[in-house]
Amino acid sequence: MTQDNRETGEPFKRLFFAVDCTPTQRRAIAQWRCELGVGDARPVPSANFHLTLMFLGTAGTAQLPAILAAAAGVKVPGEPLTVELDRLEVWRPAKALVLAPSQTPVTLRQLVYALQQALLPLGFAEAPREYRPHLTLFRDFHGPVPEAPEAAQFSLRARHFTLFESRRGRYWPLAHWPLHRD
Repeated sequence: MTQDNRETGEPFKRLFFAVDCTPTQRRAIAQWRCELGVGDARPVPSANFHLTLMFLGTAGTAQLPAILAAAAGVKVPGEPLTVELDRLEVWRPAKALVLAPSQTPVTLRQLVYALQQALLPLGFAEAPREYRPHLTLFRDFHGPVPEAPEAAQFSLRARHFTLFESRRGRYWPLAHWPLHRD
């Protein structure tokens, strides 16, 4: 990660790259989540449903043009990306209940790696751990994996990836890039 810009007084943004959900996908996932009957955790607003590709953290506003240019140069899969969210998991350290794929598509891993490589010269580096795609349903979750009335079976199909700003609990799209080139 780059230096925390709050220390220097430079205006900053909290940024991340993600694959966004369509309104139809958001409604379907939110409805399925309601049927889980989880009452003692904080539900993530359905407007914030996404699949994170790379978390940048705080970035100075002066870095934004370079971040946008780096993302524009990323080698993309050349076709829409499909991720099957078919597993419900509890992530204990993060205290989160998430939807995750049983298998991560190779094209998704390639896109994440390409983003990481493009942003490395700008000082952004992910912690050295395996990329684990997921969509967060609840935060502050402490129980076991709930029994779902229906198995999770959500096909997240994306035609672009997006740079988001996290601001006051909402995620604001700043720019997006197609996953295919004409």
